[in-house]
Amino acid sequence: MSHGIGGGLLRRHRDFRLLWCGETAGKFGASVTGVAMPLVAVSTLHASTFEVGLLNAAAWAPWLIIGLPVGAWVDRLRRRPIMLAAAAVSLLLFASVPVTAWSGRLSIGLLLVVALLTGTAAVFFQTAYTAYLPTILEPDDQPEGNAKLHGSASAAQIAGLGSGGLIAQLAGAVNGMFANAATFLVSLLCLAGIRHREPRITRTDRPTSLVSEVREGLRLIAYDPWFRTFTLFGAASNLALMGYQSIQVVFLVRSVGLTPGTVGVLIAATSAGGVAGAFAARRVAHRIGTARATLLFELGLPMLGLLIPLTVGGAGTLLFVTGGFSVVAGVVAGNIIKASFQQRYCPPDLLGRLTASTAFLSYGTIPIGALLGGVLGTALGLRTAMAITTAGVPLAALILLFSPIRRSRDLPTSRPATSNSKLTLDSDGKSALPRH
Repeated sequence: MSHGIGGGLLRRHRDFRLLWCGETAGKFGASVTGVAMPLVAVSTLHASTFEVGLLNAAAWAPWLIIGLPVGAWVDRLRRRPIMLAAAAVSLLLFASVPVTAWSGRLSIGLLLVVALLTGTAAVFFQTAYTAYLPTILEPDDQPEGNAKLHGSASAAQIAGLGSGGLIAQLAGAVNGMFANAATFLVSLLCLAGIRHREPRITRTDRPTSLVSEVREGLRLIAYDPWFRTFTLFGAASNLALMGYQSIQVVFLVRSVGLTPGTVGVLIAATSAGGVAGAFAARRVAHRIGTARATLLFELGLPMLGLLIPLTVGGAGTLLFVTGGFSVVAGVVAGNIIKASFQQRYCPPDLLGRLTASTAFLSYGTIPIGALLGGVLGTALGLRTAMAITTAGVPLAALILLFSPIRRSRDLPTSRPATSNSKLTLDSDGKSALPRH
């Protein structure tokens, strides 16, 4: 747990520092892959626009397939061993791509398998990681911890996206996969060095049926207006976000006529919005309130994303940077506020199920969005597809506008003991059926 209240969290909290280092390294590698994998498909394997969209869809499909039971499993087990196993699997899978390429057996089919399996590992890692963070940080430290993790992740994405394009141009796109494999090794070492040990999970007062636990996580969302609003918004927003992000590399290469190195630099520049969003999130939320800040970041800033499909060569690339920077800033800032809200508002013994249930519903639209981007790009042209999907980002935020968030200054920090949600908490804070 937290070691005192003075000084910066990274300086005074060794376990959080290790978690931060490991997560930052993983985000760097994932960002390299986010550019390198589509470039491998486009430049090395000459994949079609639809195949590139399918590749992105495969990485997110596991949230639809196993997202719900994973949440229940994570609540039954200690989270750190799950994260270690997921990182080790990802390390081996990403390293297999360049090895297979050297043997001349690399294909779109193999890339799809790697994307699907690493996506499966990511479901386990992300669900366990989200539920693990509150176990090593006190509630008062969680907003700072979330801001630091999201901010460093955005900074790592800037470096990773830029490096992905440069590696692809200088050494070949497949070599970028080694960078990701190496970062998972760093994550493994950092996670192994964490001293905090979670207590064994007891089965007392818990449903023994996995189906019952999955149902309980879904009810948590269905009956709570705050969780329900954020989940519906996440589903609609991710559909639009992945719709344009899945084809942006193809759009910049084939419609705008840019080189792989330039593509990496431009996407890295848009990711700088994540650093800005992480820096601004807590400050703006403190000044105007967490609910109002959520509307500003999720509805106001993404309006500039409408500039993205207007991108042309030369100085016209600034339209892409401006639009992408604003969208990413809004998304990261909104995620920081939402993460702190969920960690305080949700009962601790249900956090894994909440994470997996919301991810199942909101991340579940990501593969659909990726396929939609590919289909629209093929049927209507890349520029038209970009216009439709980028317009969907601010439109999705209308869900927040017509919700309790619009009438509030701040998001709630704790759930009422009794409510109209059909869910009550017993005296020691544990969940007691029936739940919302």
